[in-house]
Amino acid sequence: MSIHESRRGSGAHRSAPEQEPLWRHVVGDVLRRRRRAQGRTLQDVADTAGISMPYLSEMERGRKEASSEMLAAVAGALGLGLVDVLALAQGELARAARRRRPVSVTSVTSVTGVSSVTSVASVAVRGAGGAASGRGTVCLAA
Repeated sequence: MSIHESRRGSGAHRSAPEQEPLWRHVVGDVLRRRRRAQGRTLQDVADTAGISMPYLSEMERGRKEASSEMLAAVAGALGLGLVDVLALAQGELARAARRRRPVSVTSVTSVTGVSSVTSVASVAVRGAGGAASGRGTVCLAA
């Protein structure tokens, strides 16, 4: 389940482009995944962090924009530092950005001597400003 699907529910049928996720949603997902990976309950982590269980639940669901003190307390209760939460959230944001980046076919080349390839395209990944940020080749096999 993506960050957006978990936050927008039935919005998956819309054809609008995917928006950048909000920081509180990304951080909440990071905290929830870590807590579940440790097999811990909301109450256990909330007690260790010194916050209420409903507040922790709202943080995990992206409903609360947690203060740095609250975030540090929850991260510490999970055995993480703020730098760990930041790094995990950055990874999620980077993956979300790659999913939103449009891909355009810049040229098509034929391949001879290979019977299983039906077409080959050279692909340039274009960033927001239109500049190519990566290149690759896609082979479509029959």
